Amino acid sequence: MSRTPTRTRMLTRALAATAATGALLVSLSACGKADMTKQASPFAAAKGSKSVTLSVQTWVGAQANVAVAKYLLEHELGYHVDTVQVDEIPAWDALSQGRVDAILEDWGHPDQEKRYVQDKKTITAGGGNGVTGHIGWWVPKYWADAHPEVTNWKNLNKYAKQLRTSESGDKGQLMDGSPSYVTNDKALVKNLGLDYQVVFAGSEAAQITQIQQFAKQKKPFLSYWYEPQWLFNQVPMVEVKLPPYSDACAAKGAKDPQSIDCAYPTTPLQKYFNTDFAKSGSSAAQFLKKFHWDKKDQNEVSEMIASNGLPADEAAKKWVAEHPDVWKPWLTNTSKK
Repeated sequence: MSRTPTRTRMLTRALAATAATGALLVSLSACGKADMTKQASPFAAAKGSKSVTLSVQTWVGAQANVAVAKYLLEHELGYHVDTVQVDEIPAWDALSQGRVDAILEDWGHPDQEKRYVQDKKTITAGGGNGVTGHIGWWVPKYWADAHPEVTNWKNLNKYAKQLRTSESGDKGQLMDGSPSYVTNDKALVKNLGLDYQVVFAGSEAAQITQIQQFAKQKKPFLSYWYEPQWLFNQVPMVEVKLPPYSDACAAKGAKDPQSIDCAYPTTPLQKYFNTDFAKSGSSAAQFLKKFHWDKKDQNEVSEMIASNGLPADEAAKKWVAEHPDVWKPWLTNTSKK
């Protein structure tokens, strides 16, 4: 999975599932990982059926969105919901073609927005999902409290020796997720003159496990990480201040990603719908347009799934039972068609 900040080609996280994440997806998806540019939803052509197909990304926050939307669509509106894991760029293609109906969390893909929303008009913007995303570099709070200087990038080289690992060699380790992630980190390390090596954990789940192990042993670490993320509830972290983000830096990076030398932006996360689905007037389309919650809600469901081991449907059921004040407005004035 990749997450490209809004209106930039700045890098993005592309979180691939490990076995633990894969187990979560079994509960979320009837057909597992699929290339939806070539394969249609098994329910897409079912005439007269009350069904909707949602794209589900591999990071747990996006899974939490889909789990709750799926539960309410099924139990309150009587839909069959098919969920399909698709990488972010192919998901836009699938959405344009009507093979999925909605993406509930997008971190910004300007090229796809221009092609499908502005030019072809086969995709319709669905508004924000209420959550604001931010990518950055983070250190554990226990280490930042002992060494406040480490929270400024200008001082990172002083601490590089403390962050050496067998994978990083004679340089400090900057931990990323999967090698398939698209991030700014290698460019930042080079352009800021930092004595660090980007090391990939392998996936979001593997990165979480590594962070938890470091925290249990009270070891220092420097990691690419992001908000919202339930792990902050268990391992408090402090963001390292990078050179401030600016539109000029983003524009420069859009032309040459290797030139990036500033922080990641803050990104309001967006929903997108297939245009025919958006214009259908169906109760599913009306409901998903109103789907809107905050970071606390998303993290609550995410933690139940990823940390407490609840199946996604069970986590959604528990959250729905405890938060009717949040989701009932999503159903207000929603037709039953």
